[in-house]
Amino acid sequence: MSGGERSFGGRRALTYAVLLCLAGAGLALWAATRSWSVELTVRPAPLPPVRDTRSGASLLPWLPALALVTLAGGGAVLATRGRLRRVLGALLGVLGLAVAAGGGYGLVADVDGDVSRQWPALCLLGGLLAAGGGWWTAARGGDWPAMGARYERPARTAPQAAPAQSDPAEPPTPLAGRRTTEAWDALDRGEDPTAD
Repeated sequence: MSGGERSFGGRRALTYAVLLCLAGAGLALWAATRSWSVELTVRPAPLPPVRDTRSGASLLPWLPALALVTLAGGGAVLATRGRLRRVLGALLGVLGLAVAAGGGYGLVADVDGDVSRQWPALCLLGGLLAAGGGWWTAARGGDWPAMGARYERPARTAPQAAPAQSDPAEPPTPLAGRRTTEAWDALDRGEDPTAD
């Protein structure tokens, strides 16, 4: 397999892992905000019953927070590389399993009222998808390509020597011999283009 094919395969694997993390965490976050149970409290006639709706977030307050952190971590996979990416993948795997555990708890918990099991099931599925993307990143992410060099700060180079003056008797001008682009490049490097 050539280097280009390997890079393309790594890029595709990176895309799939990030999509798994983002889709799973997004699904879990959305499912955690849905109504997991509805409890009706009967009141004396002619008053209507009181309807108490509880979402996954009200039953398990930590669940949407973990799903949100997992969602952010899925995006952070793109900005990391090597060992840091693998560590992040392992962390996402653990967070995904924690989110899945919250969904699993919602499936088996004895909650008062009429319980909807579809939202905890979707939360469980989302957590497992995010965990799968995280563990895949932990196992293989060190070999995947990083962001392009255009997103990185350029390396600082040694300042260029100033061009020689044509007439030694003539006083030096601050930008003598430099084009405008050279002056801007010097500013980008953190140098003072007027100091010669």
